Parts: sequence; structure tokens; C-alpha cells
Amino acid sequence: MSGMIRPSDLPDVIPVFPLPGALLLPRARLPLHIFEPRYLAMLEDVLKTPERLIGMIQPDPNPKATAPADGPALQKIGCAGRLTQFSETEDGRYFITLSGLSRFRIQNEVDGFPPYRRAAVSWAGFEGDLGQPIADTDFDRDRFFALLSRYFVAKSLDTDWDTLKDADDEMLINSLSMLLNFDPEDKQALLEAPSLTTRRETLVTLIEYALRGGDDHGMMQ
Repeated sequence: MSGMIRPSDLPDVIPVFPLPGALLLPRARLPLHIFEPRYLAMLEDVLKTPERLIGMIQPDPNPKATAPADGPALQKIGCAGRLTQFSETEDGRYFITLSGLSRFRIQNEVDGFPPYRRAAVSWAGFEGDLGQPIADTDFDRDRFFALLSRYFVAKSLDTDWDTLKDADDEMLINSLSMLLNFDPEDKQALLEAPSLTTRRETLVTLIEYALRGGDDHGMMQ
């Protein structure tokens, strides 16, 4: 899957991995620890496919959402990542890395023999995910880093500031969206942001809300 990838190159059905709060974004990397038998089976099957894709998806907390018998209801939009690294421990667990490729919209879940969940997906509307990194033309980095510094102090977090400041706009915003501890519904809002600027504005809103002493419940209703 080298070179420019088009939506038509991507499979219509992919395995999906529901994991609350675990956000994957295009061109970013997500490390995962795989140990449940059904996800070990998923990993084994994914390694046999040319695309090696896994769709990360948030469970849908809406009590009115229709849930299948074998797990929680799912949000409609997730992000697929290509399995780019994996290592096995002596007791049969795996540490893997997914490299974010493109968001997708679930059309319907697919029944079948595998113990993990699969979905028919559409890649339409997310063509920009497969292109080059995006710039955020109105990004005031100095102001953003001043806000971020206050947040890290308030949350007693530590980071390599030099590495953060060297990151390009997209890597910076997407990495923070993935790493910072927001509620799953807030993570979903970051995922669904239609542009990098919208994602950055959402991220700033969430950080400001946390600094104002926001409670533990999501604000992006």
C-alpha cells in the first residue's frame, strides 16, 4: 500500500475494535496492548490481509443506540489504522502500533464466524485523510502553548516541550487530541472535526473547560 492511496483501494469490510477513549487519527500512531482471545484472533486474521487494517471505534453511550447482542452500540464514525508494528510477549500477548490511515463511516455490522466484530464501511467524505499533512493557517502557536502549559501544570503532567514545539501543526494537534485525557464523547468530537482548524478549536475549548474546573462529564453533547 505504498504511494497515493485512494478510497477505492480500501476494503469494504474491516474488523472494528471498540475501545472507549482510544482515539486514532489519520497520519498519527496509536500503540495498543492486545490480550483478549477475540482480539488475538482478529490480529491473526488481519496479518493475512494485504491492507492490514483495523478500525478503531468508540462505543456509543447513547442509551437509545441499538446495541448488538455481542457488545456495545458503536458510534458511526471511526478511524482505520494500518498495523505497522507488532511484538509478542512470552505469555502470548501482543504490543502493536496502528498508523492512522482514514476515517470511515459504518454502514452496518457484518455477521460471520469470527469472534470479533466486523463492519461494512464507507470511506466517502474522508478523502483528505489519505492526502498530504494538513496545515492550520490561523494557528497562533504561542498562544496555544501558553494555554497548554497552564493545562499541564494544573494536571501535573510532564512532556518534552522541545519535541512538541518542533511538531508540525497536524502532528501537534492530532497527538494531543489522542493523548490528553478527555471523555469518550469529547474524543469523538475531536475525531469527527471536519478540518484541522475545527479540531484545534475543539481541543482548545476542551482544555479551557478543564482549566475552569469542568466536571468529569463530557461537554460536547
